[in-house]
Amino acid sequence: MADWIYAVILGLVEGLTEFIPVSSTGHLLLTKTLLGLPDGFWDTFSVMIQLGAILAVVVLYFQRLWGVFLRLPSDPQARWFAASVVIAVIPSAVVGFALHDLIKNVLFESAPLICVSLILGGVVLIVVDRWSPRPREGDAMALSFWRVVGIGLFQCLSVVPGVSRSGATIVGGTLIGIDRRAATEFSFFMAIPTMVGAFALDFWENRDVLTADNLGVIAVGFVVSFVSAVLVVKTMLGFIARFGLTPYGWWRIAVGVVGLGIIQFARP
Repeated sequence: MADWIYAVILGLVEGLTEFIPVSSTGHLLLTKTLLGLPDGFWDTFSVMIQLGAILAVVVLYFQRLWGVFLRLPSDPQARWFAASVVIAVIPSAVVGFALHDLIKNVLFESAPLICVSLILGGVVLIVVDRWSPRPREGDAMALSFWRVVGIGLFQCLSVVPGVSRSGATIVGGTLIGIDRRAATEFSFFMAIPTMVGAFALDFWENRDVLTADNLGVIAVGFVVSFVSAVLVVKTMLGFIARFGLTPYGWWRIAVGVVGLGIIQFARP
């Protein structure tokens, strides 16, 4: 297939899975393996197109985020919300930077680890959906300090491919007493600096791989990722409110089991 077709496929996978608790990274790596795409450029491509998905959050929440920005000089609540997002992303930023080589060169290369993480994460989603504490906070823009720290620590789990950044933050937020809808929205906000930072780091480290010849392919993946992520973000809050996390849990388990079966079948 032509490279632009691969870009469309990976862009769809990224956009459709970035903000739901099923691990976009795990799905991207498994899809790349199934398509037989080589390491190198396509690994960098997978990180580059994540910025398209993040742009979807910025666009859909622009009015609220811009309002916060304008009120920063005069509104303590606006300043706390901005600070809370920064505080929440610090733990995973430190862990991700410190373990970057291990994560990218070892953990990301283990398809069985990704599949097992998907299965275990699916079980966690189903269990938490049935047995979780009563929420004590329901405003994503006014969480208390210790719950902000807690959800930030849970995000550290997502450095393991297959765990899911959104899954870790939504489940973590639910377990520490944040309303599921608020935890999901705060996960959206945390994604902006988290993924922009990952994008910047990977862009700098792989700047030699990004040539004029492949910028068009990246642009295709970026646009597809953005459009599909817009559709997901617009519908996800209502879906979780109605159906909970269990459907995502069973999806993770199914993908993980199928992935392990394919890996076993493909062995010589």
